[in-house]
Amino acid sequence: MGPKPKTSNFSSSSVSSPPIVSVVVPTYNRAEWLDSTLRSVLKQTFIDFELIVVDDGSTDDTENVVQSFPRVQYVRLQENRGVSGARNTGLSRAVGRYICFLDSDDLWCERKLEVQVGWMESNADYPVCYTDEIWIRRGVRVNPMNKHRKYSGDIFRHCLPLCIVSPSSAMLRASLFDEVGAFDESLPACEDYDLWLRIAVKYPFHFIEEPLIIKQGGHSDQLSRKYWGMDRFRVAALEKLLVSNTLEGERLTLARETLVKKCKVLVRGFARRDKAEDQRHYLSLMKKYG
Repeated sequence: MGPKPKTSNFSSSSVSSPPIVSVVVPTYNRAEWLDSTLRSVLKQTFIDFELIVVDDGSTDDTENVVQSFPRVQYVRLQENRGVSGARNTGLSRAVGRYICFLDSDDLWCERKLEVQVGWMESNADYPVCYTDEIWIRRGVRVNPMNKHRKYSGDIFRHCLPLCIVSPSSAMLRASLFDEVGAFDESLPACEDYDLWLRIAVKYPFHFIEEPLIIKQGGHSDQLSRKYWGMDRFRVAALEKLLVSNTLEGERLTLARETLVKKCKVLVRGFARRDKAEDQRHYLSLMKKYG
């Protein structure tokens, strides 16, 4: 265990009962984006929420940005633990019956919480819903490719190639985490891919076709730019799922096939980089699950 996080509550009034929604915003050195992100939460038409900002050891002006807002719980981690650790810290402090995560460079449209709470309250059999998205890359709106298409119901097979659910778009019942666990802090990236698979094994998802979040990409600090071979982390998530023995039938076959396919790509990539040990590792996984 590291040092105890520094916690501040900048709320100007006390809350007499637990909020319906807990909003967790993990952030690390994104002060220039954070102001707009928090404003998009505080402008929601649904107002029965708590807002928890987890500062993952930032060295920029993040704390001053958060202090400018009146109803934010601020938790500062003394050491950078990664996005999973930050989200899990926020999750451990959340008291709402619904949980939402918002990346600190994304934005919510004003009706995001209103629409999702309304749907979740009327559909008790679903533990998670997520919304459509507007994508902005370097200030320009772009259209998602077909591989990013969203689905409702049993989405397990659609989650295997890549992550189709943005954490910023999802609303989850808090009780779900008691069953499936929180984010895997051993994964430096694709931690959301891992979580959605664990949930999709057991439960359906509902896709709300209205675009209620704005994803702003193209930053130099995004994990997809920081790490080469993101499929390394997806393979780790798939192997963990296969070892858990929770899959059977078509799902088991699809998971094994996806793992082998990703390993083949990684083997070629490590060959170009003269990484013989890494090649052997993924070749052994191909042999094991092929």
